[in-house]
Amino acid sequence: MTANRRFRSVTRIGPVQVGTSCDGRGREKHTSACTAPRCGFSADYDSRAAAELAARTHRCPVR
Repeated sequence: MTANRRFRSVTRIGPVQVGTSCDGRGREKHTSACTAPRCGFSADYDSRAAAELAARTHRCPVR
């Protein structure tokens, strides 16, 4: 199942983008996703602070 999400409050920290959206049950979720080619990192968090921390500490394995 694919998730079509409408993100708001999108910021960029290095190669990682952090955005806020609502899930299917109306709860607010925060997502961190790396935009580097072939990296594949993305994760959902319950708080914006956790998503931003993951973005700041992310190191791409692909160089």
